[in-house]
Amino acid sequence: MYATRRFDGPEQDQRVVLRGMTWQDFETMLALRGDRAGVRMYYLDGEIELVSPTRDHEGRKTTLARLLETWALETETDLNGFGSWTLKRQVKEAGGEPDECYIVGPPEAKDVPDLVIEIEWSRALGLSKQEIYLRLGVRELWTLPASGPLVVRTLERGRWVARQKSKLLPKLDLAWLMGFLDVEPQSKAVRALSQALRARTRG
Repeated sequence: MYATRRFDGPEQDQRVVLRGMTWQDFETMLALRGDRAGVRMYYLDGEIELVSPTRDHEGRKTTLARLLETWALETETDLNGFGSWTLKRQVKEAGGEPDECYIVGPPEAKDVPDLVIEIEWSRALGLSKQEIYLRLGVRELWTLPASGPLVVRTLERGRWVARQKSKLLPKLDLAWLMGFLDVEPQSKAVRALSQALRARTRG
């Protein structure tokens, strides 16, 4: 876990949990929404959660994603981003749309991402994202609360295990990477990380 800046702003994600729903209800709502951005949907055991992320939520996840992608570019790590890819497994009664997700290495043969990133920007967390991604077979889950440390969990023997570093990306110094998260604007954070990585290589 890695320390980050504390956020106490009044604006929180808007979320609604609908109970007594079926898998077909979930599929219907996804179809009605179509490709329109703005609301993410999750399903778990007959409940549907609708989340409308705030500007700060979206900014936070995008900064982290850009930093991770810059690190992958500079270190020649094969990383494929798929944004809020709609993930679902009816047999497991679970579905979700992560803030960001990635496949490490060749992406062709995989129908689920290796890594999911979720930002927790409100006190009411809704459905259990840990349980959803566990059932979906995601190999690693990074959770970044609005106030607190980044939490890394890896899937091991059918359960989540909290780790100090990424198992998928063992060369990534997460504590160091997170030090760039509060640099603004985002472009400056990316440039600073890129310059620091190149300086490390020269050293």
